[in-house]
Amino acid sequence: MPKVTFIAHDGTRSEVEAPVGTSLMLAAVTHGVRGIDGDCGGQCACATCHVYIDGPWAARLAPPDEHEDEMLNFTAERLPDSRLACQIKLRDDLDGIEVRMPVGQH
Repeated sequence: MPKVTFIAHDGTRSEVEAPVGTSLMLAAVTHGVRGIDGDCGGQCACATCHVYIDGPWAARLAPPDEHEDEMLNFTAERLPDSRLACQIKLRDDLDGIEVRMPVGQH
């Protein structure tokens, strides 16, 4: 199972494992990672799973679709590497991915 490290704004790290095909949001919620709420249940409708995905990891992902891009406009701390965790499904090549969370999510 791929491993994911969620990094809170204060540097606290939470490492979880989840099956291939699981969204980053569901992996976080299932393991009680603070800062990822997923209020809409993964429907790309609330932006409570806003995360940052850096450099080489971001290059492995398809860019946000139009709907995700629109929802990211509702986040207070949008950056070029902003994504919604509900829209990223784990794959074998994402094993070890690190995901940072904004200051406003804790």
